[in-house]
Amino acid sequence: MLRVFTIAVMVSVLALVLAEPAFAGPGGKIASAMFDTIGGKIVLAILTVILLPMILWVMFREWLAERHTRKDLRYMAGHSSLFEWLKIMERAKDCFTRVHSGWEKEDLTGVSSWMTDWYWQNQQMVYLDKWKSQGLVNVCDVKKLTNIKPLLFVHRNQGGEHEDSMVVISITAKMNDYLQNRRTGEIVEGSKTYKEVETVWSFTLEQGAWKVSNIEEGNMSLVYANMVKELPQIETTLLGRARG
Repeated sequence: MLRVFTIAVMVSVLALVLAEPAFAGPGGKIASAMFDTIGGKIVLAILTVILLPMILWVMFREWLAERHTRKDLRYMAGHSSLFEWLKIMERAKDCFTRVHSGWEKEDLTGVSSWMTDWYWQNQQMVYLDKWKSQGLVNVCDVKKLTNIKPLLFVHRNQGGEHEDSMVVISITAKMNDYLQNRRTGEIVEGSKTYKEVETVWSFTLEQGAWKVSNIEEGNMSLVYANMVKELPQIETTLLGRARG
């Protein structure tokens, strides 16, 4: 229990320090503008120096998780090309671009095939439709993707060949994100400043295609990285299912 509490505290503190505690655009939460001012940047620099050991520890944990996930995907790629990392990465990039495009248009119907049914309907109704009814619009502009790495892979066989398998990917992009009044143009949350924003995307295998099943804030990356330790060996898991 103490270990879980410690990790939760660390995640919360790092979310504050890294200045990217919220996920932008798809996912529904506006990226934080807490450290956009000069004073905020000074505070951020001081906190970063103080908590540098913790930051390095988190980076190491995520590096271990990435290495483990890539290893499992390489093993599974020997059984199906669906698990080749380059193909998954390209799919993730396409999903990222298409979902953001639909988000900008305030209608995800056109990109629904790139997301699980539950998730696209949830995003449409809970966020886009709600904001529209309140006279608000979320402006989210992506300049470029700067980093993409796998954090977790879970193999499943739910009623089909590898069906319902999941891969969790950290995606970092340079972007701005803000919520503004549709009529007056006044910014009510976020800012126009472009910044590096990390989001954590979960993809689920449905009918032979990887689809977006969740989008979470960047500080969830440590949570998923720590889950890797709880997974059984992929070779053992696959052999057990083959015998079953």
